[in-house]
Amino acid sequence: MPETIIGILGAAIILLCYILNQSHVWKDTDLKYDLLNFIGSGLLVVYGLMIHGYPFVALNGVWAIVSLRDVFLNFKKK
Repeated sequence: MPETIIGILGAAIILLCYILNQSHVWKDTDLKYDLLNFIGSGLLVVYGLMIHGYPFVALNGVWAIVSLRDVFLNFKKK
C-alpha cells in the first residue's frame, strides 16, 4: 500500500509539471519545474524499486538525473 501512494504522488507531480508547462503557466527553464520534476521522478524511482520494476527505475532515474542537472544549471545562472 505505501508503494502505491508513493507511485501516485510521483506520477501526480510529474503530470502537474507537464500540464503547467503545456498550458504555458511554467516554462521548462523554471526552477520550480525542474525541481518538481526531480522530486516526482525520484519518487517514481523509489516506487519502481519497491515493485521491482527495473525498466521503470531506469526511465525515471534518467529523468531524475536530467532534472537535477537542470536544477544545478538554474542555480548556477543566478
